[in-house]
Amino acid sequence: MEIVAEKKKQKNMTLDRIIDPTLKKTPKIEVTDAKVWYGDFQAIKGIDMNIKTNAVTAFIGPSGCGKSTFLRLFNRMNDYVDGFRMEGKIKVDGDNIYKKKVNVEELRKEIGMVFQKPNPFPKSIFENVAYGLKIQGIKDKKFIADRVEKALRQADLWEEVKEDLKKSGLALSGGQQQRLCIARTLAVEPSIILMDEPTSALDPISTAKIENLIFQLKEKYTIVIVTHNMQQASRISDYTAFFYLGELIEYDKTKTIFTNPEKTQTENYITGRFG
Repeated sequence: MEIVAEKKKQKNMTLDRIIDPTLKKTPKIEVTDAKVWYGDFQAIKGIDMNIKTNAVTAFIGPSGCGKSTFLRLFNRMNDYVDGFRMEGKIKVDGDNIYKKKVNVEELRKEIGMVFQKPNPFPKSIFENVAYGLKIQGIKDKKFIADRVEKALRQADLWEEVKEDLKKSGLALSGGQQQRLCIARTLAVEPSIILMDEPTSALDPISTAKIENLIFQLKEKYTIVIVTHNMQQASRISDYTAFFYLGELIEYDKTKTIFTNPEKTQTENYITGRFG
């Protein structure tokens, strides 16, 4: 019996070495047959997808293919769009976020969002980052100050602004403003960060800083990013999903998508034959 048990142990150790460990974890986000309409127009056509915990997942595809619509399903941002209707199931940590009586404000604390263009508030750097904490009713000044510093450090902005936290967030450069918005998202300690083209309005140096930041943040957060920049997707993501006309064409490890895609459509897009 001991010999059998030892052989089984050795077999399991071998499997652990060859199986991607993220595939064995429970998915952070589970999507089942998601469909979206805006009035009569169907924007998303029956998508199934599991998004891994503590990984960067990139959505790529031509303009108008449904990437951003699909991304915004995860924190229910589409709810504000006229004519929006959704069918299917989306679970975050096993809980259906479209079931009745979901507290959407609580959901958005758990799932932060960084937009295409930096959108700091017309407030000081400190107040920008502290905003989410204060609207939660937190009044402990030391707690808020500590959390603001932590978030600014996580966003790789602290050393640049620590001497002038009263300065307006609008006075920062574009790249700094985007990192400030990331710090604002991190301050409320979400577990998922959604990014919709977060570097498209930035210069190459600022883009590199954001990409490096994303790479560091995945140690603690699950990150989903929409990008038109395929080089960016190949640099920073662990998994890549290719969308076309509201459909998920292919979803796999990023290396596979960019070097050995299964679908001809994916290969044609990656190689620049269309899009």
